[in-house]
Amino acid sequence: MIEEKFDAIVVGAGPSGNAAAYTMAREGLNVLQIERGEYSGSKNVQGAILYADALEKIIPDFREDAPLERHVIEQRMWMMDDKSHTGAHYRSEDFNEEKPNRYTILRAQFDKWFSSKVREAGALVLFETTVTELVKDLSGQVIGVRTDRQGSPIMANVVILAEGVNGLVGQRSGLRDEVSPDSVALAVKEMHFLPRETIEARFNLTGNEGVVIEAMGTITRGMTGTGFLYTNEESISVGIGCIVSDFAESDVTPNELLEAFKNHPSIKPLLAGSECKEYAAHLIPEGGYRAIPRLTGPGWIVVGDAGQFVNAVHREGSNLAMTTGRVAAETVVALTRKREPMTAAALKDYEKRLEQTFVMKDLKKYQGIPALLHARKGAFFGAYPRLVSQAMQTWFRVDGTDKKSKEQAIYRNFRETRTLWGMLGDAFNLVRAWR
Repeated sequence: MIEEKFDAIVVGAGPSGNAAAYTMAREGLNVLQIERGEYSGSKNVQGAILYADALEKIIPDFREDAPLERHVIEQRMWMMDDKSHTGAHYRSEDFNEEKPNRYTILRAQFDKWFSSKVREAGALVLFETTVTELVKDLSGQVIGVRTDRQGSPIMANVVILAEGVNGLVGQRSGLRDEVSPDSVALAVKEMHFLPRETIEARFNLTGNEGVVIEAMGTITRGMTGTGFLYTNEESISVGIGCIVSDFAESDVTPNELLEAFKNHPSIKPLLAGSECKEYAAHLIPEGGYRAIPRLTGPGWIVVGDAGQFVNAVHREGSNLAMTTGRVAAETVVALTRKREPMTAAALKDYEKRLEQTFVMKDLKKYQGIPALLHARKGAFFGAYPRLVSQAMQTWFRVDGTDKKSKEQAIYRNFRETRTLWGMLGDAFNLVRAWR
């Protein structure tokens, strides 16, 4: 068993944990990273979106050897009912820049690559090991961890918890409550493989260009959630997710929801002829700012999904994860260089630093959105998508009806379905929540 004492122990080897471990090791700290999987990314077989700016601040030259799939040049946003979608999309040649802004990635490959950089930086990485609890001294200061391996506890000046949305180590150690089912989503994903040239022809792409589609509407059967599809080099990632508490109240299973989404008339042609080779389900923190748990204490810091750091409105997660991991690491490095003990007061500097980043600014901006969508899910994920689709159908169908009559019919349909006061209330609350 490991006997030495470390400057820091990082629990978890996802984007936030790798960001933290790499940043500290690169600055010369003695770092141990513990991951329960067989390797970093072993639990993540699906694709994801990588935001370049957050990683560039950690590894500026990552594009030289990171396993990137496609750089995103087009974003599509769809509001869907059972047979239609009303969409907006943005596509720009500017995204074909020398250093692209966003990429699609396969997490298993990317996390493994990031982990190799952590080891190159000098950190010791221990796989297939589960941290069972934090070790505290008599004053309550965290001074190390216990694992499922035999032997003495492993000691460190500080423990960074990058353990994912469930936060089991923090729960067992009394640092946080169990995650609430209304602040976490269950997402199911599949990987559909197609020849590279088929993907490029189907999505109007050239070379390594990529497309992202994000969708909401009746596809979630009145539950709070979204669907998505994005292109990889030789595969398409497709999935859908909803708040766990909604699933608990519904008789619809996640797999049924995904099958219906894949067979929607707007999605099915995009997957035609593909071969599904991978399926996975995972939890995503969706509670936003108001669901953030306690982030620091004597000898410990929380980063990534464990801290509810996901911007559900913009569907951003990896950039928040890597940024919180980096900021936590920079806090520890600064304290270590000053030879200050990792007290609760000293580690509060992590939270002060976070306040100056886009992470907390964005989460604060949208703090009212999760509760609003959940409270009025029947409207936002049912009535409005249907109303918008019916309005488009009425407006674009040329059937001899004059345009003024069409306008009146559209207005009447909205007013009868949602009422004028209902629409005004929804608009007011949305604006207020959208700070």
